[in-house]
Amino acid sequence: MIPHAFGQSEPWSVGIEEELFVLEAGSLSPAPFPPAELDGVRLKHELFASVVELNTAVCGSVADATRELAGLRTVAKELAADAGLVLAAGGTWPTAFPEEQAITEDEGFRRFVEYAGPSARRQYCSGLHVHVGVASPEACMGALEAVLPWLPLVLAVSVNSPYVAGRETGLASARAEILSLLPRSGAPPVFDSYAGWEAFAERLLALGLADEYTRIWWDVRPHPRFGTLEVRMPDQPTRLENTAALAGLVHALVRSSEAGPAADRGAYAENRWAAFRFGREARLIHPDGTRLVAVPELLDELAGRVGAAAVDPVRELDQAGEQLQVGRAEGLESLCRQLVALT
Repeated sequence: MIPHAFGQSEPWSVGIEEELFVLEAGSLSPAPFPPAELDGVRLKHELFASVVELNTAVCGSVADATRELAGLRTVAKELAADAGLVLAAGGTWPTAFPEEQAITEDEGFRRFVEYAGPSARRQYCSGLHVHVGVASPEACMGALEAVLPWLPLVLAVSVNSPYVAGRETGLASARAEILSLLPRSGAPPVFDSYAGWEAFAERLLALGLADEYTRIWWDVRPHPRFGTLEVRMPDQPTRLENTAALAGLVHALVRSSEAGPAADRGAYAENRWAAFRFGREARLIHPDGTRLVAVPELLDELAGRVGAAAVDPVRELDQAGEQLQVGRAEGLESLCRQLVALT
């Protein structure tokens, strides 16, 4: 049995994780964050030494979590500056060659890279993870199925990674494609109960395919230790206000979820691909499976479900488009400096 904390926090509590790139201040080339400054709780290492993870505590609202993130960004920025480094937020770092980046000295990460090989080495990308507290294990699984059909829409409005290795990829979210290279990525399988998920996770551990259940990288997953449903779909936003907008949308989706039948994984895979290819210009299979709809139309419908206050802040997000506009007009060096400034 996997110990869990479902129901132990206030209903619909929220926590947010951000992943930021660490760069030399002059060249803007990836560089390790000072290991001594990582506390393992609020500031944590990631797979790559030049990425730092920021983690809020359990918060009562998205607004509270955003305020805490603002403080964490400030602290991390100051610690980086003391070492001649700067931070930048985005789904990928436009000029970095992923396979050339240093891996963090950690036994779990080392074993993962040995197992996944080039698929692991390509994971130089960053996402926004939103945890929402749920009342019970079964409520977690019900919420997972309810929000899953809407997550490609979340990706479509969050896309923020059109460049990899100094080139346009032709994708609005190269990060989402890169994540697809991993085992246990994309949508989770259909489980008939929380016990079914638990048995799957325990089997991976028993077979030595994972050293802990967090080595399951689905776009949404149960997180028993925190007692949350963790949504991992969005690209990492650059501006903090965009983090707040996307976290608010995810929180509203989970909070308004109602248990129902298992989501259509085939439609999900199609929509996920369309979202990372086209972003805001994607046409997605409607959750009822009957027709294709444009992103603005689907946002209108979602506003009727979760409230306009959760949807309106993401309506005009076009982070990938902004990156491409600057990159094409001014070059990638200018784009990189802008990403640092906006972070």
